[in-house]
Amino acid sequence: MSTIEKSIEVNVPEYVAYNQWTHFEEFPQFMEGVKDVKRLDVKRLHWKAEIAGQDTEWDAEITEEMADQRLAWTSRGGDIKGWVATFHQLSDARSKVVLQLEYDPQGFAENVGDALGVVSSRVQGDLERFKELIEKRWLPIRPETIFDEIFPSRLT
Repeated sequence: MSTIEKSIEVNVPEYVAYNQWTHFEEFPQFMEGVKDVKRLDVKRLHWKAEIAGQDTEWDAEITEEMADQRLAWTSRGGDIKGWVATFHQLSDARSKVVLQLEYDPQGFAENVGDALGVVSSRVQGDLERFKELIEKRWLPIRPETIFDEIFPSRLT
């Protein structure tokens, strides 16, 4: 079993990063190989992905959820046995996302890939794509902007 830990700083508050991370159905937009994630209920998710050229499916269960700070889940089936994502405030508009996962490679190809750092590189790439996605979506809202849009007459 391998443990991988990667992190990235993003130009959004931690609550924004956390909120985006909880939109599991959007994981295919930034996670390489992930084809589909469906929420089955409050605690369970069903994943479809391509790993090492093979289509695979598994279920995961959320084991810990602390709003804006931490989200953890374990998998039943699949090579990734557990995930923990934590969100740390660096400033009002900047945060750090730390992702830890336990990976249990199965078979020769996956063990070789693990030894070569393929999974670790893939996780870092996923975080970089997450950063790009979240920073494109998030625009800080200044209170005066909202006020000006609601009461445009005050601008004249």
